[in-house]
Amino acid sequence: MSNLAYERDEGAYAAEDADIASMSQMRPVPRISIQAFCETESVASPIERAGEDRRMAKAHLKVHMGGVPTAIEFYQTAPTPNLIILESRAEPRALIQSLSQLAEVCDPTSKVVIIGHYNDVWLYRELIKNGISEYVVAPISMADIVGVISSIFVDPEQKPIGRSLAFVGAKGGVGSSTLAHNVGWAISNLFKSEVVVADLDLAFGTANINFDQDPTQGIAEAVFAPERIDEVYLDRLLAQCAEHLSLLAAPSSLDRVYDFDAEAFSQVIDTAQRSAPLVVLDVPHVWSGWSRSVLAQADEVVITATPELANLRNAKNLVDMLKKLRPNDPMPKLVINQVGVPKRPEIAVADFADPLGIEPAAVIPFEPLFFGNAANNGRMLGEMDAKSPIVQTVNELAHVLTGRSEVKSKKGKPGFGNLLGRLKLSKKK
Repeated sequence: MSNLAYERDEGAYAAEDADIASMSQMRPVPRISIQAFCETESVASPIERAGEDRRMAKAHLKVHMGGVPTAIEFYQTAPTPNLIILESRAEPRALIQSLSQLAEVCDPTSKVVIIGHYNDVWLYRELIKNGISEYVVAPISMADIVGVISSIFVDPEQKPIGRSLAFVGAKGGVGSSTLAHNVGWAISNLFKSEVVVADLDLAFGTANINFDQDPTQGIAEAVFAPERIDEVYLDRLLAQCAEHLSLLAAPSSLDRVYDFDAEAFSQVIDTAQRSAPLVVLDVPHVWSGWSRSVLAQADEVVITATPELANLRNAKNLVDMLKKLRPNDPMPKLVINQVGVPKRPEIAVADFADPLGIEPAAVIPFEPLFFGNAANNGRMLGEMDAKSPIVQTVNELAHVLTGRSEVKSKKGKPGFGNLLGRLKLSKKK
């Protein structure tokens, strides 16, 4: 955010989706304490929403009503946090005077952000001269708040953090891992961009098989020794699978029990994101504290499902939960896989997607020979047949997940009409 006061008119709220989209580029806020003192609900509400955002997961935010006078009274007996956010409807000179009283009870190391109701250049200059970190003119959005906090506490000199894509299956055996590995390979191959694939299924992970790798070390060493994790140590654990793709492999062993706390993978993922522009997270079909945390914190979530009732129920549960966990993020992407299994009753693609409220990002037909040969040979689909329609679908998904294109409607798309026809025929048999 630029160091200038700005004003949002009422029509700006219609651009809330655009604000949320812009947040995808923001770095996570570090572990800080924040207290806000608001005079109006229209300011308190977006601040509370900002506190629920995944980029603010490490920060501790508390919202009080009452404005500057309440803050002055509060800090006479309480320590000041890392950041104080104050809303004031006072006219400029009265605001400056009230802040001088606040300075008497505040720790000089605390940062202060003022949300005012006057778009006044003189006021802005006086506030900055007196050590205020930022002045914002109401009304504000949730994205404004996260952006202000990020601009103050995130070092702009640090190199950018890579994006994380979390793949999870609505049910076991739906092909989520295969999709994750192939999308990761496609991104590295199509865009010549460094990609790290992390297999989080330590007991039964298949990434090492699919990439034909047998590394002696991998993600287990990182998770069980978090105190050693840094970029140098992580680099030793990575297996090179292709020119631009590295694998953080699972041991795929039952020699130990893999019980983890909720944040067990956080440091590994954070370090991987500092090492590569893109980290693909292969999340197993489990529901635990750590899997919930991984899905909540990922930049993008991809749900893979097959067109069956249990998958629909589970996918709906996942979508509903992710809405709660990620209120300020776009909906997860949906991939419907293994469509057209002979003699299997299936839910039509449109009927499957409708209750989820998501347009499928990809619909992949049932082709066991193609997928089986690739798996048995330890090769990616694109290596087996680069011209296959399925490979083209995976490539399209790679474009969507990297922001190079948008999800296109699958209704009436060339190739899908024949597929839907096959579904109807299979139901009649």
